[in-house]
Amino acid sequence: MTKTVENQINTRALVMDMLLEVTQNQAYSHIVIREVLNKYNYLSNQEKSFMKRLFEGTLERMIEIDYFLNLYSKVKVSKMKPVIRTIMRMSVYQIMYMDAVPDAAACNEAVKLAQKKGFATLKGFVNGVLRNIVRNKDALSYPDKEKNAVSYLSVKYSMPEWIVELWLKQLGIERTEQVLAGLLAEHPVTVRFRNCDAGYIEQVRKIVEKQGGALKQHPYLPYAYHIEKTDDLTKLPGFQEGNFVIQDVSSMLAVEVLGVKPGMQVLDICAAPGGKSMLAADFLQKEGLVEARDISTNKVALMQENFDRCRIENAKAVVWDALDFDEAWKEKADIVIADIPCSGLGIIGKKRDIKYKMNEEAVKSIEALQTQILEKAVAYVKPGGKLLFSTCTINQEENEAHVALLQEKYHMTPVSLNERLPEALHNDTTQKGYLQLLPGVHETDGFFISVFCKKEKG
Repeated sequence: MTKTVENQINTRALVMDMLLEVTQNQAYSHIVIREVLNKYNYLSNQEKSFMKRLFEGTLERMIEIDYFLNLYSKVKVSKMKPVIRTIMRMSVYQIMYMDAVPDAAACNEAVKLAQKKGFATLKGFVNGVLRNIVRNKDALSYPDKEKNAVSYLSVKYSMPEWIVELWLKQLGIERTEQVLAGLLAEHPVTVRFRNCDAGYIEQVRKIVEKQGGALKQHPYLPYAYHIEKTDDLTKLPGFQEGNFVIQDVSSMLAVEVLGVKPGMQVLDICAAPGGKSMLAADFLQKEGLVEARDISTNKVALMQENFDRCRIENAKAVVWDALDFDEAWKEKADIVIADIPCSGLGIIGKKRDIKYKMNEEAVKSIEALQTQILEKAVAYVKPGGKLLFSTCTINQEENEAHVALLQEKYHMTPVSLNERLPEALHNDTTQKGYLQLLPGVHETDGFFISVFCKKEKG
């Protein structure tokens, strides 16, 4: 697992600190892992992989882990000291999900870490509970599915009960379980190759395979590829030259269905991290303009950095609050991209802490914000122009409810997605102008796509 006992202790201690940052200090998991791996870049790939797996896996399975801890500990998880609680959680994850770590090692390292952190008096408690779980791990049982489906699904798939209840109501039990399983599945990175020939892609494939990974074409789009189990993608040949960008297929599909043509004026009002803006700019073929906006100065700077790296001259990143109306763009855009703030429930598989940070009250607040932003978005679309409304969530109140609003209040006309969508994605709603992508059902993140046209005047 790691080269020395000392390093092994240190990597676990680092993971413990990372988990505390997320669970106690409300830090964002994807930022925490990125910063720590950058800081400790001198560690071996094996050590960094171990840390990433243990950190992300513990977060991902935390509800299930807490359920089993509560079964075998007299002190409930909620009453444990934060450091001990974190050590117990990450140790149970190793016992249950990391075959390369012997059970005895997981227990012993947990005791050492507790002692190292000043909790020597609790080492007997830590050891006793963990060894009890080891003895019973093949007989661990979940809540009864027939008697309480919500509790069963919540524990088995580590999802808060309010989200399970929301999806059961909107999707039904079979589809909900598919989505829950899909969110827990492995999520390979997806890249979009930009005007690259087959020889270059083959060169990248060989390098990735040499690193023990794999490069596979995605079934939905010819320029989209999964990259599995590889080192830092930014070190692959061609990245600095902009030959490829990291982007989920759902985001690519959202732009693909718009039919962007050279010469168009495109306004992306909530653009960060900028993947859709870059794809739209590529479709423009240097004729026309994409203005990519975001409220965050830092995110705008990163977008512009990516535009420059990819040598995209007809896209510019601009700091702008989507709630502020810009008279200069009133009915000027051929296409408005409104990938608006949402609850993020569709990307829990990649940003695992969303499910612990989001709640029903916050979702209601987001729904109101979405309505305000869409009002501005509609006003920017010129007569005959198109509006893309998309989110990275799975929730009818954030998605389908706004589709109805755009039709009824703003008289926007839905545009069939079938002409530009892969046939495998055609369903009852795509002809009506919208598509809910679901992990576990589709080979993408959870994502909502809808396209509307503004009626010509006269």
